[in-house]
Amino acid sequence: MNKDSLRQLLENVKSGQIDIDSALNELKKLPFEDLGFAKVDHHRNLRNGYPEVIYCQGKTVEQIKAIVQKLMEKDNNILATRAEPQVYEGIKEITDDVIYYEIARIVVVKRREILATDKIITVVTGGTSDMPVAEEAAVTAEVLGNKVERLYDVGVAGIHRLLANIEVLSRANVLIVVAGMEGALASVVGGIVDKPVIAVPTSVGYGANFGGLSALLAMLNSCASGVGVVNIDNGFGAGYLASMINKL
Repeated sequence: MNKDSLRQLLENVKSGQIDIDSALNELKKLPFEDLGFAKVDHHRNLRNGYPEVIYCQGKTVEQIKAIVQKLMEKDNNILATRAEPQVYEGIKEITDDVIYYEIARIVVVKRREILATDKIITVVTGGTSDMPVAEEAAVTAEVLGNKVERLYDVGVAGIHRLLANIEVLSRANVLIVVAGMEGALASVVGGIVDKPVIAVPTSVGYGANFGGLSALLAMLNSCASGVGVVNIDNGFGAGYLASMINKL
C-alpha cells in the first residue's frame, strides 16, 4: 500500500464506501504479513518509496510465487532479483504482466506504468564480462523510474574507448561503474566527471582477483573524490542507491 492507496482507504471510510472493520483488516496487514517462511513487508513502500524487493537466490519457486501473490494484492510493481528462468516460468503461472531480463536475472511484474525522471543514470563497464552485474544495476534503476544509459566495454586496457565517450559521461547525473580484474575504471571515471560515482566490483578476473576482492579493495582505495563503493557483484544495491541520489 502506498500513500495514495492509504489516503483513498481513509476517504472510502469517511464516505461510507467501506466499513471500519474492513478498513482495520487492511491496516493490520500494513506493517507486514506473516507467511510462515517469510514476513512480507507491506510497509516498505510508505517508508522507502518502493515495495519490498524479492531476492530469489535460496528460495523455492513456490515460496517466491507466494510472496509475489501477496505483493500483487497491493497493486505495486514487483522486482525479483537473482531469478533463474524457472522462477520466471513459475511467476508466469500467476500473472501475465511479467517480464524476464535474462542477462540481469531479474523478473519484473509490471502492475502500473513506470514514469522515468529526465535526469540520467549512466552505467559503465570495464568489459563485456561485467554485463550481468551492470544489467542488474541498470534494470533496477529503470524499474525504479530512472532514465538509464549504458556504456559497456570501455575498460582501462583500451582507455581510448572511454575517452571517446566523454560526452556520454558528462551528461549523467549519477554514474555506476562496474569492473572486475583490478577495478581501476572507477578511479579513472571519478577523475573525469563532476557527478557521484557508485563503484561496483565484480568477481570477474583471474586467480589473484580473489573473487572480486582485489577490485573491491582498489575501489575502496580510490584516489578520485566522489567515488562510493558497494559490495562485490551488488548491481541491485548500486541501481537502488543511484535511483535515490537521482531523485533527490
